[in-house]
Amino acid sequence: MTKIREGSPNKNDREKEQFPPETNGCPRRSEEREDDLNIRARLFREDNMYFRMQDFALAEGLPETCRALRYISERHAGQFRRSGKYAPEKVPYINHPLLMACQAHAFGIRDDSLLAAILLHDVVEDTGVETANIPFGSEVKEIVRLVSFRVPDGETWEQAKKEYYERIAKNGKACVVKIIDRCNNVSTMAGSFTRRRMIEYIQETENYVLPLTEILKNNYPEYGDLAFLVKYQIISLLETVKNLIHE
Repeated sequence: MTKIREGSPNKNDREKEQFPPETNGCPRRSEEREDDLNIRARLFREDNMYFRMQDFALAEGLPETCRALRYISERHAGQFRRSGKYAPEKVPYINHPLLMACQAHAFGIRDDSLLAAILLHDVVEDTGVETANIPFGSEVKEIVRLVSFRVPDGETWEQAKKEYYERIAKNGKACVVKIIDRCNNVSTMAGSFTRRRMIEYIQETENYVLPLTEILKNNYPEYGDLAFLVKYQIISLLETVKNLIHE
């Protein structure tokens, strides 16, 4: 047995010497400041995502996806995502549909109509074009129509929202667009939403969007893995934000 030389610290003594006694063996936490963390204005750059999707579309023979990339560049020109208090940089709006398309492609989606609809999902709501006038095939138009929200004359917002999600639930591809859209939005809402808006958005997500993942799992098995992964990400984000809201 090795003899410990008198006066030399044993293992416990060495551990205690690494930190001041008042920290109880834990490194002292630096004083918190607003600039301790670098808050991203965007998760990924839109130019990189644009060329990534363009390369995929050309290599995989996805003509509607190629045209959708050019179309959203034109229709969303001059539009920006809502900026936050700590990341005020203006982010071009197309960052959002591009990120959705990259995520869908990474999940294994190779359906040309679905990828195009993902890219186009906000053109009706946000650029003033009518669904019938977007220059794409009938399936793309139908998916975009289903995911475009409007309150018809004579209806309340609550009634229109309920009917909106009921229509989406009847189309598997529209469900895919909506859950990826919501996944992207909850990923960035903490930087731009008010506390009240986040609470409302979480409630809508739990009441209407998460059930769409179950519809995909049960009725559209080809999207089962995607539904699980998106559901996991959405729930993880929601629970994190809920804990922070209640602090």
